[in-house]
Amino acid sequence: MVTMATLVATVVFFIVSLIISAIIIYVVTKLLGEKEGIGTALLAAIAGAIIYAIAYYFLGQGLLAALIGGVVWLLALGSVYKMGWLKALVVAIIVWVVAAIVGLVLPTMVGPL
Repeated sequence: MVTMATLVATVVFFIVSLIISAIIIYVVTKLLGEKEGIGTALLAAIAGAIIYAIAYYFLGQGLLAALIGGVVWLLALGSVYKMGWLKALVVAIIVWVVAAIVGLVLPTMVGPL
């Protein structure tokens, strides 16, 4: 059974992750010349979260789900920012690399709890 504390922690983690993802997407797209604001980055982050959740739900936790989710997210990213495949791929790669680095560094910044 899921406790209320677990549910609250999961929702807080999801919201914080979404905000961090949106900031990363915003910074990367700005560096690559896009004019859209943080709202567009947040929309792209939400779309990515939904796309990957659906892919992993239907295809499991394997490489196939990650690849299909990634391709569909590229389509969504390109559509949200009105950019081509190549630029969406560059943005996605940079976002994934930065997010991985942030994911490694951020938990250690607060120290042991």
